[in-house]
Amino acid sequence: MNSAESLAWFKSSYSGGDGGDCVEVAVGAGAVHVRDSKDVSRPSLRVSPDAWAGFIGLASAE
Repeated sequence: MNSAESLAWFKSSYSGGDGGDCVEVAVGAGAVHVRDSKDVSRPSLRVSPDAWAGFIGLASAE
């Protein structure tokens, strides 16, 4: 399991440019982690790569 500190986080391209809605994503061993970039001390959401791919597919369809 990866700790949040050891992951390479990047800001989602879907995040708002005004700083209000910012999501960061990191890929770890067997999981994709998602967190609020405005409050990185909170736990991240951890999902399987398949679940993340399904989410991105649905989000991209909008």
